[in-house]
Amino acid sequence: MTTRSGAPDQLRLPLQADLPAGADGFVVSDCNRAAVQALSDWPNLIGGVMAVCGPAGCGKSRLARIWAERTGAMPLDGAEAALADPLELEGRPVLLDRAQEADDETLFHLINLSQSGGGALLLVSRGAPKRWSATLPDLRSRLDAIVTTAMEAPDEAVLAAILKARFAERGIAAPSDVIDYLVYRIDRSAEAAQAVVAALDALHRPVTRALARQVVEANSEMFD
Repeated sequence: MTTRSGAPDQLRLPLQADLPAGADGFVVSDCNRAAVQALSDWPNLIGGVMAVCGPAGCGKSRLARIWAERTGAMPLDGAEAALADPLELEGRPVLLDRAQEADDETLFHLINLSQSGGGALLLVSRGAPKRWSATLPDLRSRLDAIVTTAMEAPDEAVLAAILKARFAERGIAAPSDVIDYLVYRIDRSAEAAQAVVAALDALHRPVTRALARQVVEANSEMFD
C-alpha cells in the first residue's frame, strides 16, 4: 500500500509496557491512568465487581477488552447478557459492556455469580452504577456498593495516538504538524478522530496541515 505525504516525526507517547500483547498502541495518560491501574491486578485475590465509566469515545471498552484478554473473561454486551448461560459464567471473570442496558434480573444474577470462587464482574458504562435506575431493592444496594473508576475524554497524548492509528490503517503517514493541528481542533473522542481521518482520506490528496485546516473548517459541526 502506498504511503502518502512526507516522512513524519515519531511521536513519543507514554506507552504502558506491562499491558497484554493485544494492548499494542493503547496509550496510558492522565485521562485513563486511574482505570488502568485499578484493573492492572484485579480480580486477583479480591474478585467481586468493579465498574469502569466514562464518556463515549474515551477508550473504556478497549481497556475492558484488554482486561478480558488478560483474565480470560467471558465478554457480554448490554441487553444480550440475558441470553447467556449462567453455568458457563459461574466461577470465571465476566465482562459486561454497555452494562446499563442489561435488565435488573440479569445484573442481579451476574453480581451474585461474581462472588463465587474464581468469579469477577467488570461493568462498562457511561454513567456510574449508583446513577442507574433499579426496581429490585436488593439490586439497588448492590449497585450503590460497586467500586467505580472513571475515565475522561482522551487528552492530547491519547487523541494523538488515536489519530496516528486511524491514519496508519489507511496507509497515510500523517506529518506531526497535521497531528498537532487536529489534536487541538477536533472533539476529543475516537469518533471525531475517525471522522476527520476518513474525510481527509476521501480527498485522495497528500495530507498536509493546510488540507487538514480546510477539512476542519468545512466540517466544523462534525468535529466539535
